[in-house]
Amino acid sequence: MERIDSHVSTEDMERQKEFIQLVADKNDGKIPKYYLNTFGCQMNEHDSEKLAGMLSNMGYIETDDVNESDLIIYNTCCVREHAEQKVYGHLGALKKLKEDKPELKIAICGCMMQQEEVVSHIKKTYRHVDLIFGTHNLHKFPELLLKSFGRKKTLIDVLNTDGKIVENVPVERKDSVKAWITVMYGCNNFCSYCIVPYVRGRERSREIRDIKEEVMTLGRQGFKEITLLGQNVNSYGKDLDNKVNFAELLYQLNEIPGIERIRFLTSHPKDLSEELIYAMRDLSKVCEHLHLPFQAGSTKVLKEMNRGYTKEQYLELVMKVKENIPDISLTTDIIVGFPGETDEDFEDTLDVIEKVRFDSAYTFLYSKRTGTPAAKSKNQISDEVKKERFEKLLTLQNTISREINETFLGKKVEILVEGISKTNDNIYTGRTRGNKIVNYKGSKDDIGKLKNILIDDIKTWSLEGKEITK
Repeated sequence: MERIDSHVSTEDMERQKEFIQLVADKNDGKIPKYYLNTFGCQMNEHDSEKLAGMLSNMGYIETDDVNESDLIIYNTCCVREHAEQKVYGHLGALKKLKEDKPELKIAICGCMMQQEEVVSHIKKTYRHVDLIFGTHNLHKFPELLLKSFGRKKTLIDVLNTDGKIVENVPVERKDSVKAWITVMYGCNNFCSYCIVPYVRGRERSREIRDIKEEVMTLGRQGFKEITLLGQNVNSYGKDLDNKVNFAELLYQLNEIPGIERIRFLTSHPKDLSEELIYAMRDLSKVCEHLHLPFQAGSTKVLKEMNRGYTKEQYLELVMKVKENIPDISLTTDIIVGFPGETDEDFEDTLDVIEKVRFDSAYTFLYSKRTGTPAAKSKNQISDEVKKERFEKLLTLQNTISREINETFLGKKVEILVEGISKTNDNIYTGRTRGNKIVNYKGSKDDIGKLKNILIDDIKTWSLEGKEITK
C-alpha cells in the first residue's frame, strides 16, 4: 500500500501561488529588481534558487547592484562565526540606503534566523530590516513578502519545529548544465561542534517518486549533471515507510535518460555502507569522487566530537573504497584546533592526510557555535596555536594536491564543459568525473558537452589542456 505522507505537502505551495499573483499584481506594470546574497553551503545555494524561482514568478528580475534594487535578501549561514559577522556588516551598511529609499524592502532568511538570540539582535539593532524568516518556512516567502508591504515594524516568521517537505517550489537554476537536488533535509548526528541539527532540524527524506520526477524533468530540459544534496545523504530513506536507502536511490536515478553524471554531498563515514560503495563502483553515471569528511585524525578528539568512528575505522573505510574504486578522487573536511586538541592529536590529523592522500580538503579553524556542547568546553585552543597548525596542515595538503595533479600530465581526460572561465573569455572550463577542474581553449558550442582533453600543464588546483579532435 502506498504511503500517504504526513511530512510532505503539495497543497502549501498551491496556496502560495495565490500570494505570488497578488505580489505580481502590486507591481502595476513595473519590473522590480531584487538583489540576493547567499552565504554558506550548497544547500543554501539551492534554497536561493528557490527564492529566485518564486521571485521570478512574482515579476521580479535579479540585479547584481544592491543600490538599484527594490528588494534585498540575505540568505544566511551560521556554521562559521565569520559568515555571521559578514552578514551583520552588510546589514549595517544598508541603513543609509534604506533612509534614501524608504520603499526598499530588506529581508533576511536562512540558518542564522533559526537562532532566537540572532533574531532578537537583528530586531533590536537593525530596525531597517523588514522581514525575517527561517529555513523551515522558506516556501512561505511570497505570503510573507506581501504582508510586509505597508508595515512599519519588522515581520518575523520563524518555525522552531521541523517543517514539512514542501514539493513543487519554483526553482530558477543558476546553471544550465548542472543542477542541485535536495534529497533530504536536516541531520540527526549532533556532532558536538555543529549547529546544523539545531537550525536545519531532524532528518526528513523526500519520497523517491518526487526525486525521480525532478530528475526526469531536468533530463528533458537538457541538464547533464546532478548533485544530490543532504547533510548526510547516507541516511537517506531511514525515515520513510518503504525504507529505500541511498544506494537504491542511485540505482534508480542511474536509469533516467539525459543525465550523464551523478554526484552527491555529503557522506558521513559512520553511515557509508558497502552497498553504497558497490553502487559507486558499478553505476555508469555515478562519478568517481567521494567527499568524506574526517574532521580530525585523533580517535580521542573524534570521540569528543561525537563523530561515531575511530581513526582506524576511517582508514579502513578509505581502504575499502580504494579497493573497489581504484581511480576514486577523495576530498574531505578538517577542523583544526578543536577544544582539547594536543600536538599529538594534531599529528594524528596530519598522519591521516599522508595515508589517505586527499585530492583536496576544506580546512577550517574551529569556531565556537553558541548552543553546541563544544562551545562550553574550557579547553579552547588559542588563535595563535590554531593558525600555526592550520598553516602546517595547508602546506602538507597543498603539496599532496599538486603531486596528485602532476600524475595527470600527458593523460587524456573526459570533461563535462560547464562554461567560460571566470578569468579569460577565450578559455572554457569543465570537470572530470573525479571533480578535477580542467581549462582549455574551446567555444560556446562546447557548453554542456563531454570533451576529451589532453593535459599539458599542471596547477595546484586545476589542470590545463587541449581538446583531442581525432
